[in-house]
Amino acid sequence: MSASPLPAVPAHTVFAAFLRLGLTSFGGPVAHLGFFREEFVDRRRWLSDAQYADVVALAQFLPGPASSQVGCAVGFLLAGARGALAAWAAFTLPSALLLVGFAALAGRAGDLSGAGWVSGLKLAAVAVVAQAVAGMWGSLVGAGEGTPGRVRSGLALGTAVGLLLWPGAWTQLLALLLCALVGWRWLPAATGEGGGWPLRLSRRVGLGLLGLALAGLVVLPLLAPLSPAWTFADRVYRAGALVFGGGHVVLPLLEAGLVPDFLSAGSFLTGYGAANAVPGPLFTFASYLGAAQTVFSPLLGAALGTVFIFLPGLLLMLGALPLWAELSRRPGTRRALGGLNAGVVGLLLAALYDPVFTAAVHGPRDLALVLLAYAALTAGKLPAWAVVLGAAVIGAGVLR
Repeated sequence: MSASPLPAVPAHTVFAAFLRLGLTSFGGPVAHLGFFREEFVDRRRWLSDAQYADVVALAQFLPGPASSQVGCAVGFLLAGARGALAAWAAFTLPSALLLVGFAALAGRAGDLSGAGWVSGLKLAAVAVVAQAVAGMWGSLVGAGEGTPGRVRSGLALGTAVGLLLWPGAWTQLLALLLCALVGWRWLPAATGEGGGWPLRLSRRVGLGLLGLALAGLVVLPLLAPLSPAWTFADRVYRAGALVFGGGHVVLPLLEAGLVPDFLSAGSFLTGYGAANAVPGPLFTFASYLGAAQTVFSPLLGAALGTVFIFLPGLLLMLGALPLWAELSRRPGTRRALGGLNAGVVGLLLAALYDPVFTAAVHGPRDLALVLLAYAALTAGKLPAWAVVLGAAVIGAGVLR
């Protein structure tokens, strides 16, 4: 099967699109995937649902920040290396700069996590994720008619049930592998426009990037004794390279590596509260940690935290893309991806409940605002950023 064409998008256009997402994407990595889909599949139509789902599926098998990896891959597929850098910088820097500023003000802003406007942002994220799940169900799972439709529906629902009953990164990986196996055995190969991307990297370059990601785990510990800055970079890189399961899972790794050698437990927890009140990836918590540590220059610490927490995951994603692109063209792989993509929809369905819904909805008023936001997105056809800002205003006025 030939790769489906993608539009040629200038890097500055990619930057502008991701900057808006970096300023408005609240709610954690699953919500970010919903915002991405609304922006790049529904609104701009830069990718098909199948192409987007293939990128999301790859991210689920790699350690690191899933939403940032997906964003970097989308930028790369659309505009090459400059697009990847533009996507990462635009999506990451707003929250990183906010958290570095918060570290400089150290506690003067108080705990923002319970503010009404923050609650409104989380409720808007519920609606965005619900819209993404509904859209991906329609295009990747279907109505359940015929044997393929019933198989895909069963895989999606079975994955959701399994993750709700036994949450965890290993359950997620096992469920997706099982979905791929079932798809390979019982689903027909996708035809027409389904999935696949043009190759922008050779296999050799991809393997080189994968090698660099692994080399960091070997080289940085050798540099660590040279200075506290290298020790900090090593521990942050290791946390970013070894974490599966989203932003919150990285917290114990960062705490074990940095508390109390670089900052106090109280400072760590204060920053965590702030990280939940800003848009963008939760991994920018490492930017705060670098700025808040007291062993060496805060500005150098912020830069090291921002770069080294993301670097291993992004190298793994870009390195895996050419291998994934080649595999995705084979009929057997396309059958497996049919099952895998159904499993991804089930994964998002489970995450829609926990943690997105459970962390945001605590009563009738909360649910009413979710329904209002969902109606604005679907019936009103309002863009996600407008719904997010509107929910923040309403939340500031009537919640908490």
